[in-house]
Amino acid sequence: MRTIRTRKHTAALGAVTAVLALALTACGGGDETGTKSAGSADNAASAGASTDAGQPSDATKATGTSKADSTAQNTGATKTGTSKTSTSKGGSTASGNTSDSYAYKHPCKSSDLSVRVYPREGSATQQVIEVNNTGANSCGLSYFPRVSLGASKASDHSGDITPAVPGGLGGAPAYPVKPKTAAIAVIDLNPSGGNGLTWINEMNVLADGDHMPNADTQNFELGPDVKVRDPKLGLYRGTVADAVSSMKSAGKS
Repeated sequence: MRTIRTRKHTAALGAVTAVLALALTACGGGDETGTKSAGSADNAASAGASTDAGQPSDATKATGTSKADSTAQNTGATKTGTSKTSTSKGGSTASGNTSDSYAYKHPCKSSDLSVRVYPREGSATQQVIEVNNTGANSCGLSYFPRVSLGASKASDHSGDITPAVPGGLGGAPAYPVKPKTAAIAVIDLNPSGGNGLTWINEMNVLADGDHMPNADTQNFELGPDVKVRDPKLGLYRGTVADAVSSMKSAGKS
């Protein structure tokens, strides 16, 4: 009986030992699996952290491209601003030189002038000679235009009439005319209003007799029934009224 108990006890201990071994094996395998799983997760996280630190992700790259585009747009706006400043300078340069000192050194050119002749309002014998500066800079004219009166169809103009002009001239080297401004002279064809020459029907005007060639002379028809006698011509002035005053002093020294 004692031997049987011993065998049963031994068998029971063996069974318990086998169960414990199985349990330990199961626990060891589970720990290893869990460790590998944790290790994989840690490695993935570490790899992700390394990727973030070393180079931008796709999302970061997209954001970086957007910033670059924004920077490019700002650069473009700055260039546009520079262009506007440059354009502004161009307009300033185009305004030209309008000083009198510049005009004294630069005689007017016929290509920069337009000349008009028309009757003075309120007078039957006076004509206004208006010389407009159409150029970009100031320029200088002689003190008065060179004027002669004759017949438009005449082959010989040696007999044309020249008006009297004011005497005692002196001062500035030229009459300055600013851009978009007119120099005005007035001629009275018949100051006394008496009988005069009736064959004259044309006025010949050279805006600057000191610097321009005769070829730049312009011809203007006079109205019908014109009578010319002792004509008087004034100096260039800025207004018709001042030009009339100058004309009245013509012929006086």
